Amino acid sequence: MKTDLSQHLIDAWLQMSGWEIIAVILAIAYLVLAVRQNSLCWYCALASTAIYTVIFWEVQLLMESALNVYYMLMAIYGWWHWRRGEQKPALPVQRWHWRRHALIITGITFITLTSGVLLSRHTEAAWPFVDSFTTWASVITTYMVARKVLENWYYWMVINSTSMIIFIERELYLTALLLMTYLIISIFGYIAWRRDYRAMQYA
Repeated sequence: MKTDLSQHLIDAWLQMSGWEIIAVILAIAYLVLAVRQNSLCWYCALASTAIYTVIFWEVQLLMESALNVYYMLMAIYGWWHWRRGEQKPALPVQRWHWRRHALIITGITFITLTSGVLLSRHTEAAWPFVDSFTTWASVITTYMVARKVLENWYYWMVINSTSMIIFIERELYLTALLLMTYLIISIFGYIAWRRDYRAMQYA
């Protein structure tokens, strides 16, 4: 079975769009630079998400396509906010209270159910509820990255794990592999940001 899966991935790679490959490379560059808190990450994010907006539309992941339009706007906001923070004093890593996270999770759940029902009734969207969840959770989490909220890494771990399922089903194997890479990098991102947060607390 392992051999069959490997062959399937090889075949999928050979059929892969060159644009998807470029988008994946840029997306990895974005996350690595984000871990290092380098504002250049937002340039990579802007280019990658522009490409993914078209790719997801073509495979009928409508919410993911719309999400990437939002990502493009947030790339501009994140670049501006981080660049402003590069002036003294530097933009610090911060934490949000658990009550704020509880409110966020409740809001994500409600809007996911609402948009999932609307998509399933009025569109041909694939995986409407899962697609809705990853979309709305990503909307909030991207804002958290722009604000350098430490807990954003926890959210991304859940989002990326869930997204891998629908991308595999849609045969976007390279993108699914990208999210697996994201999942691993997110762990290191959390460790790096927590170290900076603690250093600031004890400074």
